Amino acid sequence: MEKFSGKIWVLGDDIDTDIIIPTEYLALKTVNDMAPYAFSPLRPELAGQVKPGDIIVAGKNFGCGSSREQAPEIIKALGIKAVIAKSFARIFFRNSINNGLLLIENDKLRDVVSEGDEITVTLNESIEYNGNKYEIAALPDNLMDIINAGGLVKAMRKLNGLD
Repeated sequence: MEKFSGKIWVLGDDIDTDIIIPTEYLALKTVNDMAPYAFSPLRPELAGQVKPGDIIVAGKNFGCGSSREQAPEIIKALGIKAVIAKSFARIFFRNSINNGLLLIENDKLRDVVSEGDEITVTLNESIEYNGNKYEIAALPDNLMDIINAGGLVKAMRKLNGLD
């Protein structure tokens, strides 16, 4: 099983797509141009502090709001390895998978972690934090194939022998 560790950034409940990337920045040319403004209504400093491999741990209903595909693309562009939340808005969940962003549901972790701490994730098994293990559900193989390929388009290209 794949295992990875990362520094965590803690966010609350109902982080909507307008917090992830405000509407006024959607006119910028690329996702990389938009990334510095990620989470700016809530924490303007966050996008500049996140490092590749970091992990977001949030409350319930992460990604609610509009169905904008740029939201998971920007989180991925920041180098976030995974978002762990109590629950995800369904359209955000699917947009994230389609863009190769790993999402993990866990209803306990958010209430016990502190920002800046490190956690270790054993993919499709558990999360380790401060000597405790938190079980996580396994994503189906077809969704893991999409995430591992870097998104749905890349997975389909690979499946059809185009890459």
